[in-house]
Amino acid sequence: MEYKNLLVETRDGVSVVTINRPEKLNALDDRTVEELDAAFAALGGDASVRGVILTGAGEKAFVAGADIGELARQSPVEGKERSIRGQRMLDRIEKLGKPVVAAVGGFALGGGCELALACHVRVASENAKLGTPEAKLGIMCGYAGTQRLSRLVGKGRALELLLTGEMVDAQEAFRIGLVNKVVPRPRLLEESEALVRKMLANGPVSLRFIIEAVNSGLEMPLAEGQYLEATLFGLICTTEDMKEGTKAFLEKRPPKFQGK
Repeated sequence: MEYKNLLVETRDGVSVVTINRPEKLNALDDRTVEELDAAFAALGGDASVRGVILTGAGEKAFVAGADIGELARQSPVEGKERSIRGQRMLDRIEKLGKPVVAAVGGFALGGGCELALACHVRVASENAKLGTPEAKLGIMCGYAGTQRLSRLVGKGRALELLLTGEMVDAQEAFRIGLVNKVVPRPRLLEESEALVRKMLANGPVSLRFIIEAVNSGLEMPLAEGQYLEATLFGLICTTEDMKEGTKAFLEKRPPKFQGK
């Protein structure tokens, strides 16, 4: 589709997806959610794209939340449908099979925090503020924030953030495991790209299977997660990448992975 609210740029296998509504602090209206779903569907099917950075335009916000004007007008049926659409889009990001790094500059609140949670890794600028303030508006997370946040930082921390609606700064977000790294604002994209490219030096099939094992395994009892891991490990032993990786190690040279 033609993007109105997104910018998508790809260089050397890494795509940078920028939510481009700085005048609205990159708020997630229905159009933006639809465009993000379409963009990640396209990126997932593009073999030339091996990793993605997701960020927001401007200095003030990654994504400051949902479009409150739309939420204020919705009926109960429309609210449920909006939540399902948003969850479907975030599921697509989480299950992309390619590393997705959120480059969080400024505010990541409500739906913006939920969007960052769906990415595999989060790099925050020093001026970042993250939170789930929905309870302050008399509502609650609708894009699976109650589920992903508790899985990431634990039940107690998640409930504190969800029930108070308070924001945390970048350093506190790092301390509780909400973000992986904090960097100066001018280096946010540079550091995020360096992290993605460090991942992309590894086998593409390995990355895809690791993401699947972690995402699916968290929803399973330990024994089932172990069985899934063993199954994926067996499958990966049939790949050309596995043969190349082990051969390169023995020959003391960098591997040349083909994603096969």
